[in-house]
Amino acid sequence: MTEITRYNQFWSHRTQRERLALWIGWLALVALFVWCWQIMTTDTIWFFVSDAPRQAADIGSRMVPPRWSYISELWVPLWDTLNIATLGTLGGVIMAVPVAFLAARNTTPSATVLRPIALFIIVASRSINSLIWALLLVAIIGPGLLAGIVAIALRSIGFVGKLLYEAIEETDTSQTEAIEATGASGLQVLNYGIVPQIMPAFWGITVFRWDINIRESTILGLVGAGGIGLKLQASLNTLAWSQVSVILLLILATVVLSEWVSARVRHAII
Repeated sequence: MTEITRYNQFWSHRTQRERLALWIGWLALVALFVWCWQIMTTDTIWFFVSDAPRQAADIGSRMVPPRWSYISELWVPLWDTLNIATLGTLGGVIMAVPVAFLAARNTTPSATVLRPIALFIIVASRSINSLIWALLLVAIIGPGLLAGIVAIALRSIGFVGKLLYEAIEETDTSQTEAIEATGASGLQVLNYGIVPQIMPAFWGITVFRWDINIRESTILGLVGAGGIGLKLQASLNTLAWSQVSVILLLILATVVLSEWVSARVRHAII
């Protein structure tokens, strides 16, 4: 009789208690969303929101046709933007490599002191946007390309450091153990056992970060950090929408090209 009862029971993916907990969780999530929506829209003027499509259409009509003659004034700022991204990426990688080795469990010389410091540097770099870094640096060292380069570099430390130290921790330990068995020093184990394993990941991370930095460096000029963003800010301030459209199209073309170059390089490396 027990066997018949057991086979007559219907299989269910979740128990009744689990289904009840799931429904309660969804209701709590909906309530949280409604509460957050009310807070965010407390000061919203809905007339402006309803009028937004008409305003967008009006600005769009002023951006067409683009003023292509203005493009001759954008090549130098665009070159500055590429330099900001490239030099900033280079500086960020140079600073991120030792931080990554200090953060990785299998290469850090001190897991109780140096590793937490390295992880803090990585988290601090990733938690502050490059635009905020640029704002701070413009106030400290003044406006110009240097502020943009340093902002991109400081932002890149966290990204490169995090991905690189994870790649270091995922290296094959059998290779390092084989090198250690020959009586090699710690530096030799690092040089011949770990570095060759992470080089493909290193180059892939660097190129990927360079691609991201090109996108981020295009807007640093809005806060005075140089590049094509300065021209964009000037055109927006003077309501020169036909010039704005040229700048946006040029930025789009640059980002698409950098994405293509980044993808090709990563494919060749990996």
